[in-house]
Amino acid sequence: MTVLFACVHNAGRSQMAAAFFNALADPTKVSAISAGTEPAEAVHPEVVHAMREVGLDLSHVHPRRLTPELGSQATLLVTMGCGETCPVVRGVQREDWELPDPKGQSPERVRAIRDEIRARVELLVAAQRWQGSER
Repeated sequence: MTVLFACVHNAGRSQMAAAFFNALADPTKVSAISAGTEPAEAVHPEVVHAMREVGLDLSHVHPRRLTPELGSQATLLVTMGCGETCPVVRGVQREDWELPDPKGQSPERVRAIRDEIRARVELLVAAQRWQGSER
């Protein structure tokens, strides 16, 4: 199974969500990918810094375009509070997490967004029983 975290630029929220998901979920059950409808050139530096603080390195990750092929891999699409510009993938269950964009925010605000994303990912992983056996 694959969870697709998507937003417009794929440079903040969806990258954080996919990183947390892949760190928490049992990879033999499910994995996460992230993409955006209008990908940015790079992951926002403030996001890279905030994730590094919790031991996850996004410096090597590049935003990517949400294509029909990528969308077809997903079992669940989680959009990240992008309103009417959120992507839609036909035939895929969808949830929307209303979250502010971390781009250009203070370090404290980016940390708060990061921590909210982590909490939501933890709830999703637990609700679906996707935790690894060691968790």
